[in-house]
This record gives sequence, structure tokens and C-alpha cells, in this order.
Amino acid sequence: MDVFLLLVRRLSQACGVVAAGLLAAATLVVCQMVFWRYFLGASTVWQTEFVIYAIVASTFIGAPYVLLHRGHVGVDLVVLYSRGRVRLVFALLGAALSLAFCVVLAWASGQYFHEAWAGGWRTDTVWALPLWIPLLPLPVGMGLLALQFTADILCIVTGREPPFGVEAEDQE
Repeated sequence: MDVFLLLVRRLSQACGVVAAGLLAAATLVVCQMVFWRYFLGASTVWQTEFVIYAIVASTFIGAPYVLLHRGHVGVDLVVLYSRGRVRLVFALLGAALSLAFCVVLAWASGQYFHEAWAGGWRTDTVWALPLWIPLLPLPVGMGLLALQFTADILCIVTGREPPFGVEAEDQE
């Protein structure tokens, strides 16, 4: 199990690096687009579409990294004031429901990705990008997020990590 947890952790960290790279690429393309359009008077065909797809991809691909570092927004007022088993049940229930949502979304978006791939779908723009490219980050990101939720559940169940990151002495 330690190998699985380490592998998922490394994958989530890699997702963070990829997401940061996508945001950096989007920033550079925006700068290039501004320079071309306003200083050279040149047309920009693909830049806006690329920036949109890169930012959306960084959101989905970066989600496992954010979960790894507990960066997701959560309403935990009731949970933080609960103790022991109640907190454990809240943690497991929340993670299990989130895992189920991620699995369903990964599966459904995987089906959609496959249709775009098999059908040769393209965007309805001048760039005419194959649609499977911007669709790929959704099943990949949700699949890796499901793996991170699975690892989190295993860590809570085996006692490797306290529910919601609150140490045992804080619970008493």
C-alpha cells in the first residue's frame, strides 16, 4: 500500500507541475498575442482559443495536486467542532461522495472524449483544433483526482493521516 500511496503522491505532484506549465504557457501566449496584435498589427487566430483551453486544462489537471495539499475550498465548521468518530465519519463520507462524483465524471467525459476522437470532431473556429485535445484534460484530471481521493481514504482508514488534517490531541 505504501507503494500505491507514494505513486499517487508523485502523480499528484506531477499534475501540479503540468498545471503550472500550462498557466505559464497561457501567460506567454497572451503576451505574444498582445505584441502581435497591437505592435505589429498582425492577426491572431489561435491564441485566444489556446489560452482558454490551457487555463481549463490546468484547472482539471491541477486538481489532484490541490487535493494533495488540502487546497480545495471546504465548509468545515461543523467538522472542526466535532470529535473522534463523528469527524472520522464526516471525513470518510465526504471523501467517498467526492470519489464517486470524480469516477462518474471521469467515465462520462471519457465517453465524450472517445466520441470526439473516433468522430474526428474539430472546433468550429478558424484554428479548427481537433476537439479531443481540449477534452482530454477532463477525464485525465478527474481520473487522477479519483486516485488522490482513494489515497486519502486509505490514509484515513489506516490511521496514517487524521481526518481533515486535525491531530488526535486537537480532537480531545
